[in-house]
Amino acid sequence: MVENLPAVPDDLHNSNNGLPSSNSDTSLPYSSIVNLDRGDTVLLESYWRKMRKESIVEIEGWEFLSYASDLKSVCWFMMPELRDAIKKLHALVGNAETDDRQIVLGNGSTQLFQAALFALSASSDGPVNVVAAAPYYSGYPDETDLVRSSLYKWSGDAKDYEKQEAYIEIVTSPNNPDGSIRGPVVMSNKCDGEGKLIHDLAYYWPHYTPITYQANHDLMLFTFSKCTGHSGSRIGWAIVKDIDIAKKMTTFIVLNSIGVSKESQARAAKIMGVVCNSYQSFKFDGSNNNKESQLFFEFNRHLLKERWEKLREVVKQSDRFLLPRFQKTYCNFTNESFETYPAFAWLMSKDEEDCGSYLEKKLRVVARSGNRFGSDPKYVRINMLTTGDDFDEFLERLSNIKDITF
Repeated sequence: MVENLPAVPDDLHNSNNGLPSSNSDTSLPYSSIVNLDRGDTVLLESYWRKMRKESIVEIEGWEFLSYASDLKSVCWFMMPELRDAIKKLHALVGNAETDDRQIVLGNGSTQLFQAALFALSASSDGPVNVVAAAPYYSGYPDETDLVRSSLYKWSGDAKDYEKQEAYIEIVTSPNNPDGSIRGPVVMSNKCDGEGKLIHDLAYYWPHYTPITYQANHDLMLFTFSKCTGHSGSRIGWAIVKDIDIAKKMTTFIVLNSIGVSKESQARAAKIMGVVCNSYQSFKFDGSNNNKESQLFFEFNRHLLKERWEKLREVVKQSDRFLLPRFQKTYCNFTNESFETYPAFAWLMSKDEEDCGSYLEKKLRVVARSGNRFGSDPKYVRINMLTTGDDFDEFLERLSNIKDITF
């Protein structure tokens, strides 16, 4: 899901646009705070700087005056060119089925998540229990209970759910925060309550994880921010089988924000088109380096792989922390096997009961505590998509943890 971002500290405004530092003089002073709590995706910026000419969007002053885009469509405020770009992108990657489905547009997947809760619980007699298996995305509880709806309520860890009542389970795969591949939990526990599923597939893209199957679930959420890195455009989409559910989700978004910015839609359509066109026009010369330098998913997977390798080496040397391991899996999109390289690192302290407090006091590194995810505070979530300066500084402090004092 999309992150709820806190205010940006002044010492984080200066960055090198997500690229690794090449000059030690640009390192942050130890007295400064390194904020790895936020979910920004600035690492992906380096690719779009390479593609600045191809991704330019020009909008005339007279364009996009109407609320409506396609009155024949269920999601009537969605521009047809964006709908076509979304379908084309999923067809290219092979990560989700879009044929004979409704696509509902939202202001990020956060709004779509709330629209889905409304649509799935609208016909229920009482508040429907909303659950997710821990560690679950930290925003789910707050987003579920924000308006204190009589239709639904947060009910905690799906692994502990035993009520014989209606429920909605959120299945996040790959999972935020730990990167694991997941399926439903409550149904496997043989709970007799009527259950519905929301599949949050924000990270099911080949720069994060191998594409092993074409998802074909009833309700799937995707987001522009995690796919291409454009968090600020606030674009998300749901792929929905049931047209009545899609209509209810659209109603929620219309009453909540009267649609989605057409300027953002135009940009998203352009960016997705650039990604798809680059694969269609790519000429393979037998070199993996050629692919990694030109193609979006390969380019950013290479950057993430490098970061994960550096972090694993530092963690290994320190012998104070643990990271999850991921097996190599064959990817249907790339036709090769590779590990998952999650957008976040789920870091566990071997010795400290509260890893977040320890990192903040010892290293002045801010990370999101495991208890925010319904898990143990021995864990923290580290943003792997942060700026190059922040990531390099984090590694340096972590590698010198025995010697650092403030």
